[in-house]
Amino acid sequence: MIMILIRLMVVLPILISAQGYAHELPELGDISQATLTPYQERQLGLQIMRQIRADPRYLDDAEIASYLSNLGHKLIANSNEASIDQTFEFFAVQDPSINAFALPGGFMGFNSGLIIAAQSESELAAVMSHEIAHVTQKHLARMIAEQKYDWVKSIASLAVAILAARSSAQASQAILVASQASIIQSKLDFTRKHEKEADRIGLNILLDAGFDPQGMPTFFERLQKAGRFHETGAPSYLRTHPLTFERIADIQNRTREMPYRQVPDSIDFLLVRAKLRALQGKSYEAVAQFKTRLEEKRYNNEAVERYGYIQALLRDKKAHQANAELNRLYQVLQSDPSASVLSDHVLGKPIRIEYKQLIAGAMMETLAADVLVANDKIAEAMKTYQHALKRYPQHRALIHGYGRTLIQNKKPQAALEFINKQLQLIQDDAQLFGLQAQCYELLGDKMLEHRAQAEVYFLKGHFGAAIDQLKTALQHGNGNFYQLSSIEARLKQLQTLKSDEEKAEK
Repeated sequence: MIMILIRLMVVLPILISAQGYAHELPELGDISQATLTPYQERQLGLQIMRQIRADPRYLDDAEIASYLSNLGHKLIANSNEASIDQTFEFFAVQDPSINAFALPGGFMGFNSGLIIAAQSESELAAVMSHEIAHVTQKHLARMIAEQKYDWVKSIASLAVAILAARSSAQASQAILVASQASIIQSKLDFTRKHEKEADRIGLNILLDAGFDPQGMPTFFERLQKAGRFHETGAPSYLRTHPLTFERIADIQNRTREMPYRQVPDSIDFLLVRAKLRALQGKSYEAVAQFKTRLEEKRYNNEAVERYGYIQALLRDKKAHQANAELNRLYQVLQSDPSASVLSDHVLGKPIRIEYKQLIAGAMMETLAADVLVANDKIAEAMKTYQHALKRYPQHRALIHGYGRTLIQNKKPQAALEFINKQLQLIQDDAQLFGLQAQCYELLGDKMLEHRAQAEVYFLKGHFGAAIDQLKTALQHGNGNFYQLSSIEARLKQLQTLKSDEEKAEK
């Protein structure tokens, strides 16, 4: 369970208690390098990420991940905080609670509940800036340097806790209490200093990137009110790490003298939030909520609301209704200039959506193709994918969808050629390797099917299963010398990685 991960690691929450909060903001300096190199920090983060990717709550959605990555790198690009060699990766977790966390090595996770709770893009950017500051200031590296042995034990317990959470939340909580309580308590005073520094630096990052600096105090204040008036349903961070009035007041004082800045939300942000709302809870409940909001006209952007409604309908297996709603979405886009600009479009033809934000246009194109596939209009869907890929060649959701559609249309060889071309540029995509495995299965190549499936398991953190797949691939042995040598080399590499990880956990 990802929530166990967040509490277990004490990974620099955006909200943490700060008794005796002082207005001075300390410069902590870079004191971690003597004990933890950037390479070691990155490897530690990769080890934890393998556990996260193996968890069912990890949101493996290319469009959501792409948006978070674009927003994060926009913040970083306008900041002088990050070093040239610093690597960042942003990802989402399917969890309704309001949480965000940073891991060693530049990995940052954001719960779906937090993204939905943010009422403006500046608020989400404020949380992200705060987490970026934790990474650039190497706060986790400092914590590890202070009690390195205990932190290694914490990471070893992490795998057990996540696995236990799948079958018993109580069991995972028992592991949490037994192995982590003393470490968490010993770190609280240290992380209070980190929070002060992350507030200061995060606010500067937010401002330099062109967002509204009021997004930070506004979001924190709303969370505090949620904790005060809704005790049983308060945001999860507030239940364990209460946000003080002093901290909010300090941020407000810093932003009060800043000039007013009205920053409109990007259509990308609005569409991603709508998609996450469509993925929340039971599918029929999501459909009902969108339908009610549309009927009562409780929305700021009708096109965005209809986009989310169609996503919910597809999730609820209502393909024909989704197709009807797609036509209504087209009409809204054609008639409402404020929704966006739709040009050169005739119903029934591949859509041409003109957005300044590339993600938004690609998301609309992907939705249209998905609706066609759901209604068994495969030929039309393929045309839509082909046209869209010419304009958005790097949009992974389109790449995945086109590959799947080629396979469904009984064209495994064409699908394989397309996927192999993509894998030359994208080597960390489990979905692409899964599609590659399907192609080899349809083409009857068992060796390469298992070779591709091994990469799926590896990227999802299942080392043992990946090794088994490679061994099975070698048993078929129907490849040429180069292919067999490649599989053998990959097997040795994964066996070494698995052995090293097992030693580190002892």
